[in-house]
Amino acid sequence: MQPVFVLVHSPSVGPSTWYPVAERLEAAGHRVRVPSLLHIGAGAPPFWPRVVDAVRDDLRRVPAGSPLVLVAHSNAGLFVPVIRSALDRPVTASVFVDAALPARSGPTPVAPPELLDFLRPMAVDGRLPRWTDWWDEADVAPMFTDPRTRRTVVEEQPTLPLSYYEQHIPVPDGWDDHPCGYLLFGPPYDDLADEARRRGWRVAHLPGAHLHQIVDPAGTVRHLVELAAL
Repeated sequence: MQPVFVLVHSPSVGPSTWYPVAERLEAAGHRVRVPSLLHIGAGAPPFWPRVVDAVRDDLRRVPAGSPLVLVAHSNAGLFVPVIRSALDRPVTASVFVDAALPARSGPTPVAPPELLDFLRPMAVDGRLPRWTDWWDEADVAPMFTDPRTRRTVVEEQPTLPLSYYEQHIPVPDGWDDHPCGYLLFGPPYDDLADEARRRGWRVAHLPGAHLHQIVDPAGTVRHLVELAAL
C-alpha cells in the first residue's frame, strides 16, 4: 500500500507553508495530509501533547493500517519522536526538512539558550510576535517569491507564548526504528544535516532559504519521494 505523506509544519508558522508541496504530491498520485498546529499555543504548557493530538486527530481521516511518511519542517522536527510513538499506524520513513533534530536520548529543548536570550526581550505579557516579525526585512524577503504567498504565510502565523520555546520535548526510546532522512535547504541548518549524516541518515541538499518548500515545491517533492524510499 502506498504510504500517506504527513506534512507537519513548524508551529511557528502555519500549514500553508506545506500546501504547494501537498498539491504537487497529490498531482503525482500520492496521498497527503497536512495537520494544522495553529492552535497548539493556547493555554498553559506543556504544548507538545497538543501537537501529538493534532496530528493523530487529523489522521483519523486516513484508513486504518495505511503506512505513513512523517515529514517535519523546522522545529516540528523535535516532535517527530513523540508523534511516531503515539501513532498506531506503521511509519515507513521520517524526513526532516531544514529541521531541528531531537536529541539522541533524553528531553530536547525547543530553543537553545542563545535563542531564548534573543526571544525573551520580545515577549509582551508572555507572548511573542509572529515569527517573521523577529527578523529584518533583508532576512524575510528572500523566503518569498510573490506578495500573495508572503501575505498568506505571514497573516496565518500564530503569536506563540514564550513558554512554548522554553519547553522540553520527550524523546521516547526506539522512535527511530525506521529509516530517517534529512533535506537541507541551507544555513544555519548545515550542522544539523551533518549530525543527520553522523546518525547514518541519508541527506539531500536543495539550496534555498528556510521556507524553500514554497519557492520550489517540485524540487522539494522530488527529494521527499527519494528520501521516503530509503
